[in-house]
Amino acid sequence: MLILKIFRRPEWDAFRAAGETAGAPVDLADGYIHFSTPSQAAETAAKHFSAESDLVLVACNADRLAPDLKWEESRGGALFPHLYRNLRLADVVWDKSLPLGATGHIFPEGLI
Repeated sequence: MLILKIFRRPEWDAFRAAGETAGAPVDLADGYIHFSTPSQAAETAAKHFSAESDLVLVACNADRLAPDLKWEESRGGALFPHLYRNLRLADVVWDKSLPLGATGHIFPEGLI
């Protein structure tokens, strides 16, 4: 199963340069890296990145992140994947730009 992380472009660039990341400021504050499932990603983008256009959507294989990936209750009681270790570039399956359109972020076709 693919899980998704949204990065701001400077966060993504720093991650690529370093080869790993402890995440965005919210991840550092919470002590884990926040991910979303494909069905949760649009709401995550709207809630946390509503006016941001220079974003990068990163996909990782949930099974490859075990046992450091925990599914925990969050928004609305839904289970969200949280990674309790640094994310490594080798964990990334793919990355794509996540532009902001007139009605919200434009996700890759067929993803959500």
